[in-house]
Amino acid sequence: MDTAFFIETIVKIVVILTVFSALAGFGTYFERKILAFMQRRLGPTYVGPYGLLQIAADGIKLFTKEDIIPAGVVGPIFKIAPVITAATAFMAAAAIPFMPEFTIFGYTVHPIVADINIGILYILGIMAVGLYGPLLGGMSSNNKYSLISAARGASVFISYEVVTGLSILAPIMMVGSLSLIDFNNYQSGGIGSWMVWSQPVAFILFWIAAFAETGRTPFHLIANDHEIIDGFGTEYSGMRWGLFFIGEYANMFFISFVMAIIFLGGFGDGSALGALALLGKVAFLFFFFLWTRAAWPDVRPDQLMWLCWKVLMPIAVVNVVITGIVLMF
Repeated sequence: MDTAFFIETIVKIVVILTVFSALAGFGTYFERKILAFMQRRLGPTYVGPYGLLQIAADGIKLFTKEDIIPAGVVGPIFKIAPVITAATAFMAAAAIPFMPEFTIFGYTVHPIVADINIGILYILGIMAVGLYGPLLGGMSSNNKYSLISAARGASVFISYEVVTGLSILAPIMMVGSLSLIDFNNYQSGGIGSWMVWSQPVAFILFWIAAFAETGRTPFHLIANDHEIIDGFGTEYSGMRWGLFFIGEYANMFFISFVMAIIFLGGFGDGSALGALALLGKVAFLFFFFLWTRAAWPDVRPDQLMWLCWKVLMPIAVVNVVITGIVLMF
């Protein structure tokens, strides 16, 4: 193996782990501030200027808080479940191009860990594995409410994986590739060539499914905010709970990158302006996750299943059929 390639890959992995772990903390700050603004509150204000040091305070609390393992839990599974959630979130990032390639000191850097030709399939597969974190966490907790929450969350994840896969099938048919870089290049002709114009139905379906995949309101059935318990994470404390937390926010950032690259033109022709535009698209999509939490109530489990199997999935299938007919002619 080329030494330079090996070092570059290790550096990219470290950067992704460091940056997006930090972004999870900043994401909580922005969420508190945005929700406070929309609900006419102040949000974090006391710790540091504008409450910015609240991020550091929360991090210190998570790292120093006692790690309690309750009696009666299935110890090994209880301990490994948070690791699965955080690990799968970051593993999905391996096939995402975060910006165009650039040259530094004569060496060309490719801001993607692994440009595999089945990148989208890999990401969907890793996202599917991610459901085992909450599921195993709830099942091993020796708490019936955690178990109910885990089962409810698993049903949502599995159901909306179908919508995610079917919605993205039509764009794949148009591009003829599973690589996110190929998707970006397909839309490099400018805003008029963005996939969202030719596949608006697929974009809306994928966006809706993203809320279920990340466990965000109004599909927050894993641990509803109005419930007394914290769902599958009720028995967790300290950094084990923090790993679930980091995994959720990292997933929000990663799914925003995927949506921006597949439907909103990605970084375009690879210029510096295109890279900034990609970050702007991701920021808007992440903001929309927060905006929706402030504006929408949670949906009942039966309503969510009805929406998935009787509305979204048939629409996704029809969209695939229509796309196939159009491509044939």
